[in-house]
Amino acid sequence: MKRAFLLIFISFSSLLIQAQPVKYSNDFMSLGVGARAFGMGKAMSAISDDATSSYWNPAGLVLVPSNIQLYFMHSEYMAGLAAYDYGAFAFKADEHTALGLSYLRFGIDDIPDTSELIDAEGNINMDKIRSFSASDNSFCFSFARKIKSNDHFRYGVNARIIRRTAGTFANAWGFGF
Repeated sequence: MKRAFLLIFISFSSLLIQAQPVKYSNDFMSLGVGARAFGMGKAMSAISDDATSSYWNPAGLVLVPSNIQLYFMHSEYMAGLAAYDYGAFAFKADEHTALGLSYLRFGIDDIPDTSELIDAEGNINMDKIRSFSASDNSFCFSFARKIKSNDHFRYGVNARIIRRTAGTFANAWGFGF
């Protein structure tokens, strides 16, 4: 009994410990997509049945009503300073299988680059000001399948490639499932 209590205590206490912060890394992927989803308070995981399913729940791709579906979204944040774009393509391979591709971008464009504004002699040359963009990009490949024997059981998986850039002087790649 004592051993079982200790095992249960250790199991549940480990839920309270975290090695890294939960937020801020790739936070652009938690903003959500789709007018329907925003109208429902982003409660889409259980009912996603359109091309945005690759974002919310890839298993929902098999519920897309047509064989091919395209979805595009554009939104602006911070009074137009940042652009948030999403595009998705859903394709039903057959009655039980669907594929999806999606692209998500959150970026700030036309940032002035003043790193070469002042030359070695201290002269200011306004013609040296260039602009650059800082953006987070996500490319997602989705696969979904419906179990033939049970119409209500579906599964899906995403493979995601993430690219972060800040002009020509900083960039990073990542991937995940």
